[in-house]
Amino acid sequence: MINQIAVIGAGAMGTGIAQVFASFGYETILYDLNQDSLVKSRNKLQDVFNMLVQKGKITDSEAKSSFSRIHFASSLAGVKNADLVIEAIIEKLEVKQSLFKELEGLVSESCILASNTSSLSVTSIASACNRPGRVIGLHFFNPVPLMKLVEIIPAVQTHTATIETCKKLVDGIMKYGVLAKDTPGFIVNKVARPFYSESFRIYEEGIADFATIDWALTEFGGFKMGPFTLTDFIGHDVNYTVTESVWTAFYFDPRYTPAFCQKKLVEAGYLGKKAGKGFYDYSENSQNPSPLQDENLGKSIFHRVHAMLVNEAADTIHRGICTLEDVETAMTKGVNYPKGLINWGEELGYDYIVELLDGLYDYYHEARYRVSPYLRNKINS
Repeated sequence: MINQIAVIGAGAMGTGIAQVFASFGYETILYDLNQDSLVKSRNKLQDVFNMLVQKGKITDSEAKSSFSRIHFASSLAGVKNADLVIEAIIEKLEVKQSLFKELEGLVSESCILASNTSSLSVTSIASACNRPGRVIGLHFFNPVPLMKLVEIIPAVQTHTATIETCKKLVDGIMKYGVLAKDTPGFIVNKVARPFYSESFRIYEEGIADFATIDWALTEFGGFKMGPFTLTDFIGHDVNYTVTESVWTAFYFDPRYTPAFCQKKLVEAGYLGKKAGKGFYDYSENSQNPSPLQDENLGKSIFHRVHAMLVNEAADTIHRGICTLEDVETAMTKGVNYPKGLINWGEELGYDYIVELLDGLYDYYHEARYRVSPYLRNKINS
């Protein structure tokens, strides 16, 4: 039974995770070695709870009660009584492995150790432990209090009881828990890759500029942001690193090949909105390009990117990484896609998508455009 939860890392993710669990009645320890990070986290949480009171989302009493359940610790020994520890630290395998080794010497034998990793192998993290059966991935999405999805990723070694406990826990905090096999990118970061990579490919080939591609995907696809605006918002260092990680982990599968145009932005330090410049210029009085609002061009861009997304979702099911239901939930709740990709593909026609992808494959002769057997079976059934 989970009563006390510890969160390692007082950054944006760790702070958000602590807020959610405290709000649902869990005694929560938020640990960070950096005292300044703890102070910033404490101040942020106070501001958030005050804002929720002002907006009428919660009462003053509820805010005070939730905040009182969060305990801040600068010594790792402070997490020793936790029933579940969730790490939300830097995405470096050796750092996470070292932390989990240290945690094993502090917590009880029944304590579950979870990683919030977005792309690293949970199995590799678990391999550093003497009791790997209690290790699991719990991937929350930022901002944690608002995003409804949690990817639950068992390692090869994870015990069934650990999975069941975590699934029940996620359900209890009113999140959608989707179960993913421990493969690169899990569900969301794997399936979403073509949204960026195929858009970058279209841009690099000179078919359209980035403003036009963004317009096409918001106008005809109904996406809240186009890929160039979104990667500027996420940060190109973050987005490119995930892309490169998935590409490398899938043995350099051309479906996930990173784009030179994004790599060069990272090398130049043009990391997006946080740096004042990415694909777009965010400086005062800057002049950014206007989209060419050509309907035929816009629809062709949307259909190409959309076909790649549907194909990726289909192949994720074909490989047994997750169920159809979970891939649909993951993409609508994790990245706010307008519709589940498999159902969306059916609306536009699987035969059309397969024909489009086969045409791209015939033109480029690249395995990047190979059609998933899942889709071929759909049109042949």
